[in-house]
Amino acid sequence: MRYPVIIEKSGESSFFVSFPDIPEALTQGETLEEALAMGKDALETALEFYFEDERTVPLPSKPKHDQLVVELSPSLWAKVLLLNEMVLQTMRPADLTRKLSVRP
Repeated sequence: MRYPVIIEKSGESSFFVSFPDIPEALTQGETLEEALAMGKDALETALEFYFEDERTVPLPSKPKHDQLVVELSPSLWAKVLLLNEMVLQTMRPADLTRKLSVRP
């Protein structure tokens, strides 16, 4: 549920944010706090691309000692795990609704 984040000083007054496990999630902020907040938003936005494309989301790697992390909400984490399992089983959303005996 926690993705390691890399924050690098970029120039005199900004911080560049990236995620080793989700290369699409890139952003920056003027302060460390803003960079972390922008990083969380960039991570959540990048995950939406995986959901739309029905691609497996890379799971978070283990953070290095004292490395900052961005934590996903439990509901978003559940969505990631569900998507990954559906992709693994080549299951479409319609297949899932049938298995759950619910109507779309």
